[in-house]
Amino acid sequence: MEQIINKVANSALEVFDLEEYYPKGIRTQIDISQWLLEGFLLKETDFRAHLKSHNWAQYQDHLVAIHCSTDAIVPAWALLLVTIQLAPFAKKIANGTLEDLDALLYQEILAEIDYTIYKNKAVIIKGCSKKPVPMRAYILASQQLQAFARSIMYGEACSAVPLYKTNKKE
Repeated sequence: MEQIINKVANSALEVFDLEEYYPKGIRTQIDISQWLLEGFLLKETDFRAHLKSHNWAQYQDHLVAIHCSTDAIVPAWALLLVTIQLAPFAKKIANGTLEDLDALLYQEILAEIDYTIYKNKAVIIKGCSKKPVPMRAYILASQQLQAFARSIMYGEACSAVPLYKTNKKE
């Protein structure tokens, strides 16, 4: 019987797995529409009263996304006021959804990576993930890798989609 050889494991292909960089921490989304009259109208005195009575300590060390789930027009100061209340407790605060929060976290993390290790290498950006890696993270990673990699693919080694290849004449 012939021995099965794992050609993928023996290849020079470098796998860039965004899941390995997934930021740890409890994610919480705060919907400020709960503090608006009928979810749409901000009455300053009522809004401030709600914020004052809210238990902000429950967000200790959380990664928090602040958003409004309704189409209410919310003045900037309202989001800033929520941020001021959260700041002593939350590890990170972002405007938007949990996906926006993850995108911000990935932006910070991906900016710190030394991509020179991928210089002139064939890189595959791993596609399958058990964690909610936002599309913006994949876009940022591909931009960073393009400056160094010889080629970039997306997916799994057995079924990768080619995305980029340097011009051999360069």
